[in-house]
Amino acid sequence: MMWFSGMGRLGRALLCAVGIVLVAQPQHALAVPKEIIILRHGEKKNPFELCTVGVQRSLALRATYLGQGASDSLFAPGEAPAAFFAITLHTLDLASPSAASWKVPVVNYSVVPLKGVAGYDEEAELDERTREAAADVMTNPVWDGKIVVMVWEHKHIANSKIEKRSADPVTLRDLLNLSALGKTVPKKWSGTNYDYFWIVRYSPGSATPVSFEAVKQVFGPAFGGVPQNDWETPNGLTADSGCE
Repeated sequence: MMWFSGMGRLGRALLCAVGIVLVAQPQHALAVPKEIIILRHGEKKNPFELCTVGVQRSLALRATYLGQGASDSLFAPGEAPAAFFAITLHTLDLASPSAASWKVPVVNYSVVPLKGVAGYDEEAELDERTREAAADVMTNPVWDGKIVVMVWEHKHIANSKIEKRSADPVTLRDLLNLSALGKTVPKKWSGTNYDYFWIVRYSPGSATPVSFEAVKQVFGPAFGGVPQNDWETPNGLTADSGCE
């Protein structure tokens, strides 16, 4: 049976009068992706754009892990990402080559660098937009049972200081319930690392993750200049790299 949500009171009364019973469709109880892949944006030249190394990382990710036909794809045969999420210009730049290869959208919860503009609080914007994006990922039926890639600003992936300064959750670690996995998930995304994935998996109908895996990005000779340092170790970039 159908629920005619746009029908007026009189129309519904007439249908009931002739014996047609209207039953509302059940609401979607919980919409949760099967898997969320989290990574940081690429290395930066300035607040607006990636440096050459960061651009190379975006192309290396497309060729090796995240793009269609990637050599060491994070997606199993027959699987594909439903969408890429971004929050800053840097994250948008990193996500775009891989998303374009699949012809899937980059869902942009845009925060732009407006330093010096009166009344603009970039940290507050990052907080709010991260909350909105996480709510979308964890409740929107569009992503239910699918794979979503989130390219994010590293302090809003995980950072214990940021988490303590706000009464409401502001990091993906808290908003995606990664803290339920305890010490398995680092409490802080290392400032020296651009080269890791956090892969989080969920069971159908549950917002509590069932597994977490940190995967290091390793690239072949074509992208040998892209840092591939271990967790919390220096990335080797110097001032002449053109990167911050």
